[in-house]
Amino acid sequence: MFNARSALIAATVAFAFAGLAQAQPSQMPSATSKEASASSDLSEGEVRKVDKDNKKLTLKHGPLKNLDMPGMTMVFQVKDDAMLDKVQAGDKVRFLAEKIDGKYTVTRLEAAR
Repeated sequence: MFNARSALIAATVAFAFAGLAQAQPSQMPSATSKEASASSDLSEGEVRKVDKDNKKLTLKHGPLKNLDMPGMTMVFQVKDDAMLDKVQAGDKVRFLAEKIDGKYTVTRLEAAR
């Protein structure tokens, strides 16, 4: 009786681990879904001011989901100051902002389509 119970427990555990091993790859996002997710994480905004001297960008934006922030107008640092050469006041943009070292920073910026 003891051997049968041990065998049953061992088989149950083996099946459980086999099920977990099979579930793992399907739960991992593919490169395509990562790109789609990154694109959907972009927020809409309008450039209000470009400050190249201080490497800052003022944007009037909608909600920033990743930062749990409502829409407003605010000043952002930019991760790469070359971003500032691509936009001017009045441009509609899509962007990703992150909090880096305590400062809200635009890490991705593209023209709105």
